[in-house]
Amino acid sequence: MASVTSLVDQFCDAARQAGATAGDDDLRAAGDYLLGRWSEPQRHYHTVAHLSAVLAVVDEHAGLAPHPERVRLAAWMHDAVYDPRALGDANERDSAEFAAGLLATLGVPDRVAAEVARLVGLTAGHATGDDDPDGELLCDADLAVLAGDDEQYAAYTAAVRREYAHVGDDDFRAGRAQVLKALLELPTIYRLPSLREEWEQRARANLEREMLGPSQPGRP
Repeated sequence: MASVTSLVDQFCDAARQAGATAGDDDLRAAGDYLLGRWSEPQRHYHTVAHLSAVLAVVDEHAGLAPHPERVRLAAWMHDAVYDPRALGDANERDSAEFAAGLLATLGVPDRVAAEVARLVGLTAGHATGDDDPDGELLCDADLAVLAGDDEQYAAYTAAVRREYAHVGDDDFRAGRAQVLKALLELPTIYRLPSLREEWEQRARANLEREMLGPSQPGRP
């Protein structure tokens, strides 16, 4: 995982590339503030480690997106608001609204801030349009964990379960099953062809195995 300083540097670079007019001190303060949110105590999976993992995928495959700086900012914002007790897509909606507001304070042009907020909203259902490579890269990066090896996938499901410790086992299994079913019913889990080829089969196998075994509700 990248260091805190490196992560903040990455945030500042993405914000500048997106047109932010704020000074360096304000950009760094915003990056530090975001890292504070990603470090909140209720988080066990949706942590700085998850943020770093998503950013790493975006960086590796940035050439697949026309506006990788917007995708990077959306990665920073997509779980900026995270309450495991929230219902439905409230976290994603609130994160999108938060993104638009924060980026506006940093001087990012309105149309770019609105586009970053739109990208954040896509992570609620991970379904994108037919011509949305920025959205596809963000969603594919967010779901990359599903294609992990056995140890990585087990760590992911255990961390999600800890985030929902307030939910009883029976209710959790029912809620988690709904999440798994929704993912498996996507036409493809991964939208970008190269990532689909690399990850789709493994991710579906992981999800199907979890459906059949002891489930561990939560969004990925």
